[in-house]
Amino acid sequence: MNKYTHETVPTQFVEANDIRYAYRRFGKPGTIPLLLLGYFNSNMDGWDPEVTNSLAADHEVILFDNAGVGASGGKTPPTVVEMANHCVAFCRALGLKQIHVVGFSLGGMIAQQLALEHPQLVGRLILLGTGPRGGEGMTFTELSAEEQVDPVAFLLGAFFSPSEASQAAGREYIKRLESRKNDRDLPVSRDSAVGQLAAIREWGTIPATGRYATLKSITHPTLIVHGNKDIVVTPINAFIQEEHLPNAQLIMYPDSSHGAFYQYRKAFLEHVKIFLSDRDSVLPDQDSIKSSVA
Repeated sequence: MNKYTHETVPTQFVEANDIRYAYRRFGKPGTIPLLLLGYFNSNMDGWDPEVTNSLAADHEVILFDNAGVGASGGKTPPTVVEMANHCVAFCRALGLKQIHVVGFSLGGMIAQQLALEHPQLVGRLILLGTGPRGGEGMTFTELSAEEQVDPVAFLLGAFFSPSEASQAAGREYIKRLESRKNDRDLPVSRDSAVGQLAAIREWGTIPATGRYATLKSITHPTLIVHGNKDIVVTPINAFIQEEHLPNAQLIMYPDSSHGAFYQYRKAFLEHVKIFLSDRDSVLPDQDSIKSSVA
């Protein structure tokens, strides 16, 4: 077992195509790494340490700042396709032959593009709070590239439902984000946020033909995780993905929004463990999920 945790792993850098990418790598060596791709306007510190440390017990975990984000160099591109290309360059620079991709929101869009264009690189997909290209209501008009006046209020409002239980889970999540004290990542710049916003809006634009046609080409085993009250990417998009992806299964957590997998992290981590195991990865039914409140 790698001696480092989310809180202590040093930030490292690797260069590809004249861009210096920042990353953190820890967990169980000798396993297929989990490449974690984050949401809009987030950096490596945006991941819940309880989730990353738990994943690292069985897998190697790689947190990554894409081009222009946080401590990485370069310029953040305005399309998901280009963001996926940067991920490939990063993986090649590290000599990674295969990865499992855990993509949250914007990260889930990049994950789908990676699987579509580089099917040999990707083993399995875990899509969190994300949607297909041209999905339903994916205009993202409520998002802004400007710095949030109150980031805590933003996270509580976007990631968690208004219920008392969900808001309490949100406050605990925000506390956990502060557990890494040293060598914290650089904030996302306004220029990077502008690029990311352009990318997710372009991804959400409905194509003239074949709206969900590309999904059938993504044959990788896929776990879709969504909150039934997600206000950022509406839940219908999770059902669309499950319907059109040939090898996908869907977990819909109750009374939860965009950060559903953080609210139900204990159940989520059990579901991921089953999904990534070599045994038959059939997940529990919805009744057992409702009883597995974190």
